[in-house]
Amino acid sequence: MEVNQYLEMFIEESKEHLQACSEHLLELEKNPDDLAIVGEIFRSAHTLKGMSATMGFEDLADLTHKMENVLDAIRNEKIHVSPEILDIVFESVDHLEEMVMDIANGGDGKRDVSSTVAQLKRIESGEEALPEVVATVATPEVPSVLEYDGFEQTVITQSAEQGFNAFEISVRLREDCLLKAARVFMVFEILEKDGDVIKSTPSVEKLEDEQFDQQFYVAFVTKESAEDMQKKLMKVSEVDEVSVAKINQEQFSEKQYEANEEVAATATATATTPVEIVDTPVEAPAKPAPAKSTPAKADKSHAPVGNKTIRVNIERLDILMNLFEELVIDRGRLQSIATEVNHGELNETVERMSRVMGDLQTIILTMRMVPVETVFNRFPKMIRQLSRDLNKKINLEIIGAETELDRTVIDEIGDPLVHLIRNSVDHGIENPTTRRAKGKPEEGTVVLRAYHSGNYVFIEIEDDGAGINREKVLAKAISKGVVTREQSLAMSDNQINELILASGFSTADVISDVSGRGVGLDVVKTTIESLGGNISIESTQDVGSIFSIQLPLTLSIISVMLVEIEKEIYAIPLSSIIETSIIRSSDIMNAHNQKVIDFRGKVVPLVFLEEIFEVPRKELQDDEFHSVVIVRKGEKLAGLVVDSFIGQQEIVLKSLGNYLTNIFAISGATILGNGKVALIVDCNALIK
Repeated sequence: MEVNQYLEMFIEESKEHLQACSEHLLELEKNPDDLAIVGEIFRSAHTLKGMSATMGFEDLADLTHKMENVLDAIRNEKIHVSPEILDIVFESVDHLEEMVMDIANGGDGKRDVSSTVAQLKRIESGEEALPEVVATVATPEVPSVLEYDGFEQTVITQSAEQGFNAFEISVRLREDCLLKAARVFMVFEILEKDGDVIKSTPSVEKLEDEQFDQQFYVAFVTKESAEDMQKKLMKVSEVDEVSVAKINQEQFSEKQYEANEEVAATATATATTPVEIVDTPVEAPAKPAPAKSTPAKADKSHAPVGNKTIRVNIERLDILMNLFEELVIDRGRLQSIATEVNHGELNETVERMSRVMGDLQTIILTMRMVPVETVFNRFPKMIRQLSRDLNKKINLEIIGAETELDRTVIDEIGDPLVHLIRNSVDHGIENPTTRRAKGKPEEGTVVLRAYHSGNYVFIEIEDDGAGINREKVLAKAISKGVVTREQSLAMSDNQINELILASGFSTADVISDVSGRGVGLDVVKTTIESLGGNISIESTQDVGSIFSIQLPLTLSIISVMLVEIEKEIYAIPLSSIIETSIIRSSDIMNAHNQKVIDFRGKVVPLVFLEEIFEVPRKELQDDEFHSVVIVRKGEKLAGLVVDSFIGQQEIVLKSLGNYLTNIFAISGATILGNGKVALIVDCNALIK
């Protein structure tokens, strides 16, 4: 079997089954007597074992099998759930996740798990032998489901006379089975290695086209035993039940038997004439060959029949997005030409095309959106382990897991969240003794929250721990040279809090494996800002802390305000803009060597972009009026002074490449409709 075509599906399904195992194990820990939960874990493990064996990842299949034995003993009440047993099962799941990740990265999935396997065997030792499979082997008395013609009966009869076993095999797939044709192919692949398929119901063609519910039947002759065939078939992923029964030849009618004898006699009489036995190859039963056509059909079907969802490779979505970005650029060019030509029908057509493209853009962006649950669901198990490592009692609450983010952002945000949660658990939540002394519950709480606001998604990590010790942070920052003592006197509480995001900053007295490590949270800050987001911290000593991450919904197409300075065009993201304004020169004041204006009762500093970007002037200007764009970062405001406003437009964000890195206050560039390049202003950098 060519496994590469199924590898991606195997990896995705394995991750889903392992995640299900982790979630149900956490439930089982809270409800150790609930055997229904054990059944769910067993089912996921059993499916994973079959998938792994079919794909040839024997180490993965073997470890899953050992874990499955323990789960089976629990659900059959031969052993009882205990924290020690759950620790080993959790450890097994961790190993399995590492193996799957290794396979996803091009490895062979091999890992030294001998210690874990030994502990699993120890748990099940002394118990009765555990069944390896769920289904039972049917008895020979089971009535025949298939109907056989004279030739098929002859083959079955003569095979039995030559020492072969003739079986009727029933295979039932899971209700939620994906790629049914692929599963059928895998079943036939196993059968054809060990014998000959006489017939199937439904027919091979219908099986290939997935024209069956969940169950199909196969007549099969082999030297193997019923038990061995059943075990092999149960290893196929998504197979829920297998029954193997001997074909009862006594059920063949007398009339059919006579017909069989006639065919057999004819075959014997002509056995010396090769030309004549071609039409009746008694000793070589024909094999159905789903293997030749099933993979192609399977590749076209990424979802169960009747389901309205499909799996799409993220690379295809990236290509689709890139093509659409080119369309956006061409749309801008068309709009520019239509404005110049000012032709009625052309304007109408361009306007209609813009509306359609707007709808298309919404659909494409929605297709790329993924719930943050895909990141959040790894944390309950992590919190459980951290609680044990640090001897703390911690409850994790997850709110808003259904909130959606662009897949690109999702892929990058996982590691920063891991670091922040570890930080909250290690530095934030106190040990039970300290919490009791402070009048707090022994169990600390970490809340992981996600929600939409405008064009941004906010992710917050809140804890009810010790909060940030500002005196300790300041002392550390001064000793590290992050700030001077004089600078520290003028810093606000939030500015002091954010010092912990500085490079190399750590307040940990002892560097542990949990957090700290002398790295600090600067890596988190860098990653988040590279995604166009920012992080802020609120903290009250002995009450707790909130780390708030602001992330853009998407990274590729954004709405901007185009502005002009001399003859250069710049784009300011609308998500940062509060409003635009025209001010008089007389309204500008000076405060601490900084030009400011009074904006709705607030003192707002002015930033002259011509100075920041060193735009050459042909002649000095002394205008009475100035065009100002008021932008915001968190609670901070700034006024960006420009020559004029051009208007609002949707643009495609392009990076500046490897040659133009770390350009101050420029986050990227875009190509306008007239072919010119406009630089995109990074308002966050300017407000700093």
